[in-house]
Amino acid sequence: MTRSRLEEIKKLLNQYSYEYYALDQPSVSDAVYDSLMVELKSIEAAHPEWITPDSPTQRVGNKLLEGF
Repeated sequence: MTRSRLEEIKKLLNQYSYEYYALDQPSVSDAVYDSLMVELKSIEAAHPEWITPDSPTQRVGNKLLEGF
């Protein structure tokens, strides 16, 4: 578990969330997303000093598509 892996996972999860919620065009399965989220939570649990406000684990919701 490295800080660079944490940043990589955060970037991926943010991209996948955007594709899912804003574009309605997910590029990965829910299982892949969930697996990355579990890994991120594990890293943050081991290194709480690495948790930042922009982490996907700190987000409550996402911007919805137009029309909702």
